[in-house]
Amino acid sequence: MVEDLGFASTMMDIPLQVRRLLDHGARVHGASRVITATDDGLRERTFAEIGARAAQLAHGLRDLGIGAGDRVGTFQWNNDRHVEAYLAVPSMGSVVHPLNIRLFPEQLIFTANHAADRVVIVDNSLLPGFAKLLPALTSVEHVIVAGDADLSVLDDAGVAVHSYESLLEGRATTYDWPDVDERSAAAMCYTSGTTGDPKGVVYSHRSIYLHALAEALPDVFDLSYRDLLLGVVPQFHVLAWGLPYTAFATGCSMAMPDRFLAPEPLARFIAAARPNKAAGVPTVWAGLLQHLAAAPDADVSSLTEVVVGGSALPEAMMKAFDARGITALHAWGMTEMSPLGTLARPPAGAAEADHDRYRLTQGRFVPSVEARLIGPDGDELPWDDESVGELEVRGPWIADAYYGADDPDKFHDGWLRTGDVGVISPDGYLRLTDRSKDVIKSGGEWISSVELEGHLIAHPDVVEASVVGVPDDRWGERPLAAVVLREGAQITFDDLRAFLADKVARWQLPERWTLVAEIPKTSVGKFDKKRIRRSYREDELDVTTLGSDRDR
Repeated sequence: MVEDLGFASTMMDIPLQVRRLLDHGARVHGASRVITATDDGLRERTFAEIGARAAQLAHGLRDLGIGAGDRVGTFQWNNDRHVEAYLAVPSMGSVVHPLNIRLFPEQLIFTANHAADRVVIVDNSLLPGFAKLLPALTSVEHVIVAGDADLSVLDDAGVAVHSYESLLEGRATTYDWPDVDERSAAAMCYTSGTTGDPKGVVYSHRSIYLHALAEALPDVFDLSYRDLLLGVVPQFHVLAWGLPYTAFATGCSMAMPDRFLAPEPLARFIAAARPNKAAGVPTVWAGLLQHLAAAPDADVSSLTEVVVGGSALPEAMMKAFDARGITALHAWGMTEMSPLGTLARPPAGAAEADHDRYRLTQGRFVPSVEARLIGPDGDELPWDDESVGELEVRGPWIADAYYGADDPDKFHDGWLRTGDVGVISPDGYLRLTDRSKDVIKSGGEWISSVELEGHLIAHPDVVEASVVGVPDDRWGERPLAAVVLREGAQITFDDLRAFLADKVARWQLPERWTLVAEIPKTSVGKFDKKRIRRSYREDELDVTTLGSDRDR
């Protein structure tokens, strides 16, 4: 309960709404651009044009019967039309719901039905796959197809089908946006469902607005009208980290790669669009760096800064970007956090020799995100860079419940339990040692799977590596290392363990090793450790067991 002090301010009470971000970007930064990769080159639209088309989309949706609180799903890549939906749907009082196109079909069906999406806007390239899902989507009444497509594939779907451009054509380019309650729903996303069904998080106008302002700060993404940001993080993943909203707040132009995410076409898009900043998950950047190593003529010289989030930034990746004059910065957050929690810029006055140490942390907490560490006995731990506990957070863009699902273990006492384990320095830098579910408990002591992975990926012959805990009769759990080797590499598991030997305690060295063609990944590009454990349990992996150092 907020205390009433009985002395009111003299400030105007203007609600924080998405439509104010839309109006500001379209009017004040009308010349800023959204650049989209297409089969025919670049398609550019200014913020002023995006604003006008957002108004046309809102008119079209209203004529389809969409009103306050109705959910509008999107099944799209990162592109200008998706940005239009991001802005138009919340501004008209409805709720935009980006569907995660990487989820398994049954999870996609669950999220669309659970959210009760009445409309889904679908990219033409994704239409065949979406058509297979449509019979199971019980609430969908309209499908809007963006881009040229044979709409006859939906003839027997039992829903109304519309062309996106035809829906917009001839409609007014202004809209009388309603003054909605800033605490009302504006957008929703679902977690990736790695443990059970995906869970819905509903973002308010207020939370999106405040998150956009914080994200733009110099110590965070440092965005302004002078920047052109490459948005690789998918728009279906936590609202593309909220970056489209930050762009309209600041005038930062955006380069959107659409479906061209493979390393070679992504490199070509960077060369053509010339972004100076970028944001995405490590797996995308790892693929791009491998391509650049094999294609010395590829031009990514416009890039000066890359933000890496979704999973830990490997030191080897940071160094590889450094060698190209690109600063890689680590960010951390969650779907439940909109997602911004920390970003790892070194503090003022830090010696140059210490910069890498700061950049390899998860980063410093941004304003309005409060944090605490809770020990095994439930006591709050100090920020001393040594005390290890489970991280809990709270703030104005952090969820305190899931949509239509109870989870008392996740939310308690006004805090979100992140499930991450780590330490916090006295000046607010977070260093995560593992997920609570992934930390390896061996003989009463903890082994960080993240630390082992970071060291393994630093080996020049290792392309990917993931470490999980597997049952051990004597020690309870021991680490299993799954690695992907560079083509033609002659390295042995003994060599890799020797490589680790001077980097971690000997008792932490893995005895169990397996070579895989690719590390399985979740729908948002994180290593899927649950699948690795299951493959081990079901004896699907070819595992080599080396002599144990656990007793040493």
